[in-house]
Amino acid sequence: MKIVKDEKKIKRYSVLGQVASLGGLVILAGGMFLSFRNPEQIGFAWLALLIGFTLSQVGIFFGNRWGRRPRPDEHLDNALKGMDDRHTIYHYKTASNHLLVGPSGVWVLLPRHQVGKITYEKGRFKQKGGGVLQGYLRIFAQEGLGRPELELVGEIDAVKKYFKKTLPDQELPAIQGVLVFTNEKTELDVDDAPILVVPVKKLKELIRKKSKEKGLSPLKLQEIQEALPSEAN
Repeated sequence: MKIVKDEKKIKRYSVLGQVASLGGLVILAGGMFLSFRNPEQIGFAWLALLIGFTLSQVGIFFGNRWGRRPRPDEHLDNALKGMDDRHTIYHYKTASNHLLVGPSGVWVLLPRHQVGKITYEKGRFKQKGGGVLQGYLRIFAQEGLGRPELELVGEIDAVKKYFKKTLPDQELPAIQGVLVFTNEKTELDVDDAPILVVPVKKLKELIRKKSKEKGLSPLKLQEIQEALPSEAN
């Protein structure tokens, strides 16, 4: 499998996450100190705590994607290791953060790292369990699960628009998407979800299974890969 990724972007955002996290902690500490040292300035203390908390959340966002090892792109690379060179995975180089192109078609991969039990109930993904520690982490040290189904649809639409611009006179392939949970301890109960959801260890199995169905012809695959960025650009 060929791997194309924007190493400069990864490094830049990793540093940004570190700076935001450190800055957030410093401001939080300053706000706490101010609230105890000068109670009459409680308004400034609360403002500092709010800014510090916001910066910390920004740091968590960037850190989870570009700082923590293994990063999402590394999880996906490891999961797909061993696939032949007809497959190319693009990280942070296209309209989708993680795009896989191969005989099975064009795939938007949306990684999530949350642990615990993931369910789909009443039109929403929910994260449950993990104990008191995980509950604390979900509030102060992790991103929320959010609405991955909407994010996935958004990235698929962005890829479609990209191909309409780069391949305007050609029939576009169907863009498929899958939500991938990268933590091996995550338990999934998402049979009713409106999108494909798999644990990372089953991602390669899914792609290989889809390769046996009607996919891209060698000519169409070449045209699509030529329309996408290479390592050089």
